[in-house]
Amino acid sequence: MAATGIPTIPAELAVADEPADILSPEDDPAYRVFLDSLNYLSPEEIDLVRKAYLFGEEAHRGQVRKSGEPYITHPLAVAGAIADWKIDVEGVIAALLHDVMEDTAVGKAEIVEHFGKPVADLVDGLSKLDRIEFQSQEDAQAENFRKMLMAMARDLRVVLIKLADRHHNLQTMAAVRAEKRRRIARETLEIYAPIAGRLGLSTLFNELQDLSFQLIYPMRARVLGRALKAARGNRRELLSRILDGIKGKLGAANIEADVFGREKSLYSIYRKMLDKRLSFSQVLDVYGFRVVVKDVPTTYLALGSLHALYKPVPGKFKDYIAIPKPNGYQSLHTTLIGPHGTPFEVQIRTAAMDKVAQEGIASHWLYKDSESLGDELQQKTTKWFHSLLELQSTAVDSSEFLEHVKVDLFPHEIYVFTPKGKIIPLPRGATAVDLAYAVHTDIGNHSALARINFNLMPLATELTNGDRVDIVTSADAHPTAEWLTHVKTGRARSKIRHYLKTAHVDESTALGEKMLGQELRALGVSAAEVPVARWRSVLRDSGNRLVKEVYTDIGLGFRLAGVVARRLLSKEHATLPAGQETPGASLVIRGSEGMAVQFAPCCQPIPGDPVIGSIWKGKGLVIHTHDCPAIRKARSAKPAKWIDVEWEPEAGQLFSVRVQVVVQNTLGALGRIATEISSSGTNILNVHMDEKDSGLYTTLHFTIQVADRTSLARLMRSLRRIPEVVRISREQGLPAA
Repeated sequence: MAATGIPTIPAELAVADEPADILSPEDDPAYRVFLDSLNYLSPEEIDLVRKAYLFGEEAHRGQVRKSGEPYITHPLAVAGAIADWKIDVEGVIAALLHDVMEDTAVGKAEIVEHFGKPVADLVDGLSKLDRIEFQSQEDAQAENFRKMLMAMARDLRVVLIKLADRHHNLQTMAAVRAEKRRRIARETLEIYAPIAGRLGLSTLFNELQDLSFQLIYPMRARVLGRALKAARGNRRELLSRILDGIKGKLGAANIEADVFGREKSLYSIYRKMLDKRLSFSQVLDVYGFRVVVKDVPTTYLALGSLHALYKPVPGKFKDYIAIPKPNGYQSLHTTLIGPHGTPFEVQIRTAAMDKVAQEGIASHWLYKDSESLGDELQQKTTKWFHSLLELQSTAVDSSEFLEHVKVDLFPHEIYVFTPKGKIIPLPRGATAVDLAYAVHTDIGNHSALARINFNLMPLATELTNGDRVDIVTSADAHPTAEWLTHVKTGRARSKIRHYLKTAHVDESTALGEKMLGQELRALGVSAAEVPVARWRSVLRDSGNRLVKEVYTDIGLGFRLAGVVARRLLSKEHATLPAGQETPGASLVIRGSEGMAVQFAPCCQPIPGDPVIGSIWKGKGLVIHTHDCPAIRKARSAKPAKWIDVEWEPEAGQLFSVRVQVVVQNTLGALGRIATEISSSGTNILNVHMDEKDSGLYTTLHFTIQVADRTSLARLMRSLRRIPEVVRISREQGLPAA
């Protein structure tokens, strides 16, 4: 490595050593344009880029793209896009070499030797994994994406090169078969375009979306493109009138500004038509305007002038200067009513903000000496990538990680405040649970209630822009599977799933130990009497490392307790077929085992009910009542699969049960019934009535919590004493949707 930090150029890469029969790259117009775009680099750095091009050209020699062009044209185009963003020399070289490790015999060590370790690390982060390791193409794609994102978190240049690579691939897919074109385009819409948007690369974001749209729906894109072109001509006079009006008003106020007309991208128009079920003629805000001024105070002066010119639409003003978007975007947005009642949007920003709006994190290299722009933007982006590292640490596999990232890629649209005044950006539709996990994992795991604008509200409450939210925690509170149905952020979803899986394993381990102990007692020994040597033999045969893992497998239903018990007692010869172990004593449960023991929703068993259980793989023990109609066929078909279960005398838990009450249609009947239930100390979880009921009687359906069968019977007797109650019964079967 040279003293300047630029690697020394190996003699074998010198231009003078090129074979005479090979055309000089200087004769290629695309290469000359590329070199001209490197004028922001030093001569030494440009010389190194030349050598990198020769290295890549040599490595890819003989390879052609589907279109028939030499393969080197692709890396050259990607490097050209990187140069347009003014990325440093290492990024440009990595773009030129981004495919050599994947598609040629060149290894990482060779790149380190010629161009240094930083370049080699960039190229390695961009290279795909060996797909032989994976069972399906989907698994391979998920793991490739996971590796790429981890490389992005270490170096932001990786994502910029990858996005430029994907952009050029989409531009040159005419020779690719239609099925593959659509698959790559859909992947771009789901992952790569949102990443570009999340990084503030709005120009690239729109182009990736439009290109993907044209590849997936070529006919729709052509029809919409023709309609947009026609509308552009029809509205030219109106747009010119608005543009002249804006310029005249700003000029009269002595505000220096550049005013530009802008047009919605093809895909954004298509999405609006699809989401709001509009025809093209009904999409009125196809066109808008951008006003670029010298400094921040002038943006607000320009806003006031334009509001005096055209009436603003109430509720359509957004101040992204005071509260920037997470990707660093800053601008004032306002929607005005123009001539003939036509609404249009105006964006007002400074020149520096405009650069960030177009190029996002790529503008960091232009503003890297500015503490107010480049550094702050890079910090925000780095923070987001580090959150991805945290997500992948809790994900079970690459597919789950990819799911979390997809959720997190949707744009943040609301801002809420903590009690200390900190602003937390969240996606629209986020709940108090999302905010709790955004603040800290422990707060999320112990959330009990939310105080929203000083009012106590449930955790499932959807937050709105500007809410002040204080999370109330409790040591006894913990996540439930229901939370997953109303969270929006990938972080919250990942943390909840991690907690549930960990809790499930711990509870399943305890259940498995209990089940194995019961089987051993049925065979005449206690668990403590099992020789250590026998445990070692079972662990060796099963592939488990710890006894705890065997318990967990039993509790989760992956192993049968009777089989393990016989193997522990050296009675393999007595082992019966799976699920046909010798019956022993009933398994005693108390109802507080957590997720390892599940109570079937069809019959909702409670203490006092005769119950029976069945082990299901991955679910643990599922409890039904003996007379549950949902299991009659299953019990007769596989009787050995079911085990006898008994309730512990003092369960100490509350259990959900459904009760059906037929009442006379009289004023206040529902209130009297609800009062009677509450006064008995019973909690009402849900109540609804049959919509079809009319006339003299109405059927009410209550879901309540009781301690046992006795307390339920006591409650039902007290309800029968209410004059309006005609009939009351316990419901079985799955509840109505």
